[in-house]
Amino acid sequence: MLVIALDTSTPAVTAGLVTLEDGGPRSLAERVTVNPRAHGELLTPQLLEVLAEAGYQLGQVGAIVVGSGPGPFTGLRVGMVTAAALGHACATRVYPVCSLDAIAAQTPGDDPLLVATDARRKEVYWAAYGAHRPGGARARLTEPGVERPENVPGRLDGLGVRSAAGEMALRHREVFALDPVEPSYPTPAGLIAATAAELRAGAAPQPLVPLYLRRPDAGTPGPPKPVSAGTDIDRGRT
Repeated sequence: MLVIALDTSTPAVTAGLVTLEDGGPRSLAERVTVNPRAHGELLTPQLLEVLAEAGYQLGQVGAIVVGSGPGPFTGLRVGMVTAAALGHACATRVYPVCSLDAIAAQTPGDDPLLVATDARRKEVYWAAYGAHRPGGARARLTEPGVERPENVPGRLDGLGVRSAAGEMALRHREVFALDPVEPSYPTPAGLIAATAAELRAGAAPQPLVPLYLRRPDAGTPGPPKPVSAGTDIDRGRT
């Protein structure tokens, strides 16, 4: 099965074409550009480059997998809207996958692991994982959360976590007191591995709902404030 993999939940703009075989996902072509301000500008051109390099067209793809976060509002919606539009245009199923799960799926070994990515505001998105399941995905030990880095170690008590992946693993190595491992960002193969069981089974995908974990900074404007009556101008005074 040919699968498109997209992710814009981190500063990396990720697009890839992956074949899902009996031995697991294998990347045919991919582009990963770390630029937090260029998700909208780079994602579609990167995807077209990937398809051209691999020698395939959109109509030959059997499914689309897209990282659903957690991630910042503006960047995350670029990938999800692009995936939804492609799925509609090609009559192809679109599978959302937690981007932390995608990073965990590509880590070595089966020891308990922390995945942490940048949530901005001096916080991290995080989740803890156990051993790999058949197909490549790791079992979650916790639900995804958002915390200040110094609060994360207390959430890991009793889990036996010794290493950390994701872009924040190295940056907060001393705070986490964990050995950093790759990858730093979701990879095309990791995105497919995290949802390989559903893809192989032909299961109906979950709804395309972004995983924000907190409300966006922008809010709905409130009603305009009434102008107070009886001012000097109202009375014709200067």
